[in-house]
Amino acid sequence: MTATHDTRNFFLEGPAGRLEAILWTPSVAVRLPLAAVVCHPHPLFGGTMHNKVVYQAAKSLDALGIPVLRFNFRGAGLSAGEHDRGVGERGDVLAALNFLAAEFPDMALLVAGFSFGSLVGLRVGCEDARVSHLIGLGIPVNSSDFSFLRQCDKPKLFVHGSDDKFGATEKVRALVALLPGSNQLVVVESADHFFAGKLDQLDRAISSWLSKELPHSSL
Repeated sequence: MTATHDTRNFFLEGPAGRLEAILWTPSVAVRLPLAAVVCHPHPLFGGTMHNKVVYQAAKSLDALGIPVLRFNFRGAGLSAGEHDRGVGERGDVLAALNFLAAEFPDMALLVAGFSFGSLVGLRVGCEDARVSHLIGLGIPVNSSDFSFLRQCDKPKLFVHGSDDKFGATEKVRALVALLPGSNQLVVVESADHFFAGKLDQLDRAISSWLSKELPHSSL
């Protein structure tokens, strides 16, 4: 487990202007095979990189010795530009991946996203050959089309609250059952969309999955 990390607050260049970002790099001399980006929920409903679910996901990855990048989508926080209904935001995710690839050139990349961030992040992650693993948290299947995942055979973890009003559990189960490759769904009982009071179970789901996915690392 990582005791400390170096924190870098900065702006990375995105297609609509600069994007506010935070990079955590493990201070220990451990080099695991992944660097990760975590994408935040809908900015028009208060979503930023400081969201509790996003922060917990970043903490879980950081605790495993994985460098983690969070950033604010265009128009959120101090990021330039305006909200683009998830279309232009794909370019924001790509800019984040380009940064990570340059910063950690010998590592594969992981994309994690919560709610709106899962819709945008997983789509880009599926298409980008540098991305090896995907994590979808609270995927909003009730109102969004996740059918693109049916062409994505990369290893995927989904963590979902049983009481998530934006994603009916039966719809999530049906979707995951149709996906190619290795897929794991963890349903957190009595958890709402934001995993209120259940973030420890979110942490365990991420840690357990990656420990199985990366058995030859020092997780």
